[in-house]
Amino acid sequence: MRSIQFILVSIIAIGTLSCNEKSIAVTDQLKAELDNNKYEMFVIEREIPNAGGLSSEELKTISQSSCDVIDQIGEEKIKWLHSYVTANKVYCVYSARDEAIIRQHADKGGFPANSVAGVVSIIDPGTASK
Repeated sequence: MRSIQFILVSIIAIGTLSCNEKSIAVTDQLKAELDNNKYEMFVIEREIPNAGGLSSEELKTISQSSCDVIDQIGEEKIKWLHSYVTANKVYCVYSARDEAIIRQHADKGGFPANSVAGVVSIIDPGTASK
């Protein structure tokens, strides 16, 4: 559970350490995705040994495979927002109609989906000033 909490905190930071407008704007976009009720947002934990050691070309190939599966399933059902690559795991953020679509994507792509957690809320630096 701590891993998922850390990832949610990382999502709100969007690669920044300060409360700047860019991170808030990106987070607002993610909030809109969650609030439109057409999609649910999910954080997927994928255990991939030595993920952090994958080359740029290997990451490109994996990314292309994911996009190919999304094309097969239909972009109206699932969207890949972004992923975080760590030493031995990849944490992916997707929006989808439901968890079954997330699992279907993993099965068709041959990707592990060791944990799938639905996002219930997104907070960011702007939350502190509201």
